[in-house]
Amino acid sequence: MDFTFTEEQKMLRDVARKFADNELRPRAAEIDEKEEVPPEIIRKAAELGFLGVVFPEQYGGGGFGEIGYCLTLEEIARGCNSTAVVIGGHQSLGAMAIYLAGTEAQKQKYLKPLAEGNKLATFALTEPGAGSDAGAIKTTAQRIGRCYSLNGNKTFITNGNIADVIVVFAVTDAQKGIHGGISAFIVEKEWQGLRAGKPEKKMGIRGSHTTDLFFENLEVPEENVLGTVGDGFKVAMQTLDVARVSLSSQCLGASKEMLDLSIKHANERKQFGKPIAEQQAIQFMLADMAAEIYQVESILYRTAWMIDNGMSCSRESAICKLVATEVVCRVADRAMQIHGGMGYMREFPIERFYRDARVNRIFEGTNEIQHLVIARDLIKKESY
Repeated sequence: MDFTFTEEQKMLRDVARKFADNELRPRAAEIDEKEEVPPEIIRKAAELGFLGVVFPEQYGGGGFGEIGYCLTLEEIARGCNSTAVVIGGHQSLGAMAIYLAGTEAQKQKYLKPLAEGNKLATFALTEPGAGSDAGAIKTTAQRIGRCYSLNGNKTFITNGNIADVIVVFAVTDAQKGIHGGISAFIVEKEWQGLRAGKPEKKMGIRGSHTTDLFFENLEVPEENVLGTVGDGFKVAMQTLDVARVSLSSQCLGASKEMLDLSIKHANERKQFGKPIAEQQAIQFMLADMAAEIYQVESILYRTAWMIDNGMSCSRESAICKLVATEVVCRVADRAMQIHGGMGYMREFPIERFYRDARVNRIFEGTNEIQHLVIARDLIKKESY
């Protein structure tokens, strides 16, 4: 086994680290306060190739695969979680669905400009009545001639009001349900019949926009069906299997940043006549944070390697998402405790990281759903 990164991967990580140091970390508090990632930051990320780093070069991407993508998101999340979420919603979900299920023509028309950073994507699955129960969606797509007419409402859509390309899931045969009754469609934001709601006021990742999307008699040409008619639920689950790994890399980056901030504070803060880093209670918290971060790092990059080698990893990606998102919350709690009252103040980054961390256990499949995915796979295979 070779656990070292290639020179190209290390160079990519260094570029992402410099981007985080120079562009994100100095503006992260402002992004949180103003509740928006400035367009110029997204443009700079695009210029550096970060909006398509995972995809093959033939589709405008960087050709770095899942490992390179996770290295990139890890560094970006250290600087600003909101920016990482904007990129993740675009690349891990919207564009990834097209890469996994699209025809060659669809990839050339949509994936290439997305990977090149000329357009942004999103992924519209969740509805007011269909969160964890994704198969309960009510948005419909009725075939009319050579088009489908979309009607319905999506909610909690990352990049909903700024995305140029939207992968939408809708019911095409209510009788079949998730077994052939849901289809995926590629929608362009300029098409008549699409309206985005205003951004939600959120607890964390406030710089990323989360909105409703409303579809009213929106006509989608039949060539914009993504995958086979009726295979939409399968497309959604395959996309989420990959997306959960890259989400874990965001949690890893945030966890590492909070640990580094905690070490620095523990060395500088003095109580009882010495740095608190010399107190065993603080040392134990730092050690626990490091041990759990190492666990996440290990399973994350192993699973990213599986993806890059074409291996099935639905269970492993669920494990990554479950573990990484639980760990980032525990790390945030310990970091807050180490920083004490100062950590609770908004002028210090720990307060923001603490708020940002919580949503990770909810989106891209709640952790309760991840438990089900893991358990059902174990029971089906009757072994580890």
